[in-house]
Amino acid sequence: MAYRFRQLTILLCMSLLGGLACAEESIVLASTTSTEQSGLFGFILPRFEAKTGIKVKVVALGTGQALDTGRRGDADVLLVHDRPAEDKFVADGWGIERRDVMYNDFIVVGPKADASKVKETRDAVEGFRRIGAGTTPFISRGDKSGTHAAELRFWKEASVDPKTWAGYKEAGTGMGPTLNMSAAVGGYTLADRGTWLSFKNRQDLEIVLAGDKRLFNPYGVMLVNPEKHPHVKKAAGMKFIEWITSGDGQETIAAYKINGEQLFFPDAAK
Repeated sequence: MAYRFRQLTILLCMSLLGGLACAEESIVLASTTSTEQSGLFGFILPRFEAKTGIKVKVVALGTGQALDTGRRGDADVLLVHDRPAEDKFVADGWGIERRDVMYNDFIVVGPKADASKVKETRDAVEGFRRIGAGTTPFISRGDKSGTHAAELRFWKEASVDPKTWAGYKEAGTGMGPTLNMSAAVGGYTLADRGTWLSFKNRQDLEIVLAGDKRLFNPYGVMLVNPEKHPHVKKAAGMKFIEWITSGDGQETIAAYKINGEQLFFPDAAK
């Protein structure tokens, strides 16, 4: 869809303005709702665009949907956070030049009363087991995102089938709307820390579980394989990949903070 939109835009500007309006170089970046809704892209992309003159159109989706967008050739670059799915995407030939970019962590948020006593454990699997044994709702993103994939792994390790539990609700949306729903019903949810820090409508919610190493949340960037989709803008896409993993890009990621708290931590050096 993004590719077809791009082609129509080029044809339109060429016919109306003799091609002069088409000189600006751009790429389509399919990424996660967490990177957009946390405000990260609004902070780092102006610096990249100023340095390179390449405009970036962000399509914010769940990781699964972003990878599907890449398979269709409707994006040039992907920045996502589900390492097993990313590795498969590359192994299947859809992506190339995958590189680590940054990380933050997942957290479980829930009502302050914490009826399921999740605060008493720092074990993510035990936390999910306690939630599944209680009556307080759990709001799932239910959107095949990286966060959703991580959540499903925790349910499986906790030996809980959420589909059979009355308290399990699927939002089918990005992280921000899912947090809004959790706040409205006083339920638990799994969130990325970046979106949580930028989230204003917390109402009675707070972090009830964090710190388990299994909550580590890495992000990777890759180019959609031009051999699969020849229209992919390889040169411009690689400029973005090289910048975001360069010293300048990594410093820009580290500089993004909300109320003095860093949301994402550079990870390209390793």
